[in-house]
Amino acid sequence: MSLSPDKGTTSIGLVHEALLGARSRGLDVSAVLQQAQIDPELLQAPNARVSAAAFSRLWVALSDALDDEFFAIDSHPMRRGSFKLMCQVSQNCETLGQALRRMLALLRAILDDVYGELICDAESAVIVIQDHGVERRLFCYGTWLILVHGLLCWLGNRRIPIQQLDLRPPRPADDSDYRMRFCDNLRFGAPVSQVVFERSFLELKVAQTPASMAAFLKESPASLLVQYRNDDSISARIRQRLRGQSPEEWPELEAMSKALRISYSTLQRRLQAEGVSYQRLKDNLRRDIAINLLCRADLTVTDVAAQTGFQETSAFHRAFKKWTGVSPGAYRRTLDQ
Repeated sequence: MSLSPDKGTTSIGLVHEALLGARSRGLDVSAVLQQAQIDPELLQAPNARVSAAAFSRLWVALSDALDDEFFAIDSHPMRRGSFKLMCQVSQNCETLGQALRRMLALLRAILDDVYGELICDAESAVIVIQDHGVERRLFCYGTWLILVHGLLCWLGNRRIPIQQLDLRPPRPADDSDYRMRFCDNLRFGAPVSQVVFERSFLELKVAQTPASMAAFLKESPASLLVQYRNDDSISARIRQRLRGQSPEEWPELEAMSKALRISYSTLQRRLQAEGVSYQRLKDNLRRDIAINLLCRADLTVTDVAAQTGFQETSAFHRAFKKWTGVSPGAYRRTLDQ
């Protein structure tokens, strides 16, 4: 069976966070959800998740409705076209270090509540996300970092690995979105929000051109959400291996440890450190595969059940509702919007 690339999913908690600014301004979010092809029923299910494509459509729809590419988080809007301007002013730099400094300067001129400062020593580069001493929403720091880190990765035509990420807000109930996008070395409730990576990356040459920028902007923000995620974790490595096989062929943990050339006990410890068990990781991957397949009009629910390893459609319905809190129909209905 041929499976599509692992695009992952986004928690419904982040969907609520994205909608918060629009709701505070009295915007009718039902129209925005329809544009994003997200069934409103999902908002009532705490464990529900949406495809990366759906969250990308939501970002675009909210940006259009609010004339703000920063979800109305900041007291000053990031007007439509601001991200394109970020790309333009950074793409013609010689190195990533020059490009990053330009990005930070531009964002500081646009936004009022948060800004970034670059601090370097002999080995490390640290971006401190300053907030004028006022702790902002976790979603604020995360969205700001997606814009900066995602653009930096694109300019260098490679993922810039994050060594450590400190965030001022407390740990959310589900931090998987932050781990998957940024890194596993996460610290919540930190005195200051900052991201650490190797300084040597700042010396890399900018690898993009005006021609490649046009394609990048056409694919954004989807490319920011998916293309430069954290693929270094043991969870990501396992997902990548499993993704190349049919779910019926997925090995047990002992066989996986041999395939990864990691001892069984070490693999268990590393998964535990990332806050996930092997069974949960497999369930989450099946869930994500199912969510993305359910968004395809050419597949029936029975087809999706078969492609996710269920011999009976009824068993798939039960498992899917257990994973997400809603039926497969809530995702299938997005095709009719």
